[in-house]
Amino acid sequence: MTASPHKHLLVTSGDGPRECRRAVAHVLRRMKTEAEAQGLRFTADVSEPVRGEDPSSALVTVSGAGADQFANGWSGTVKWICKSPFRPHHKRRNWFIGVFDVVFSELPEFDLDAASLRTETFRSGGPGGQHQNTTDSGVRITHLPSGLVATSTDERSQHRNKQVALDRLKMLFVLRQEESRAEDRSVQNRLHRQLERGNPVRVFQGDRFAEATNRKGGRQ
Repeated sequence: MTASPHKHLLVTSGDGPRECRRAVAHVLRRMKTEAEAQGLRFTADVSEPVRGEDPSSALVTVSGAGADQFANGWSGTVKWICKSPFRPHHKRRNWFIGVFDVVFSELPEFDLDAASLRTETFRSGGPGGQHQNTTDSGVRITHLPSGLVATSTDERSQHRNKQVALDRLKMLFVLRQEESRAEDRSVQNRLHRQLERGNPVRVFQGDRFAEATNRKGGRQ
């Protein structure tokens, strides 16, 4: 069976304020809705919120035919035009976040030797109604030194789910790196300036996060 194509995206607020983190949360909900409407599988691993606030970043995995097109439609700068929901008298109305492709071949090597992993299998519902899988094809992998856990039920075979779970484990390492990078204010300041200068690929407005026409004459 041909494996479903997967695309991995980093959604980040850079060093943006709380409003940018709210934009990250809005984008994740919008992505999930659009992906499911297109018959794609969607998962998102988010950074741990500070004091219950919105996440500063997330790693998204989209699976299925059309995943490349979906990712292309989001990759770049996303602009949210809205009065601050947290600071009523704040004059700023434009908030920016970034959506970037994650390419595993460009990532540093991670320590994923067998001794550092615990792999468990479980019964998976499978990707479709009457074709649900009744075997233990779902896979959960725990990276023992870090405590990171990744699961997959995307594929029908245990072998493919193990590979997807390993890929997601790598994504969690990337997310942890992103959180560490957030401590480097000079790096994050450069990223946020880059986002503000970028030509948005998607533009949204207001508390309801309604899509507006972007500068390239795109969606309404």
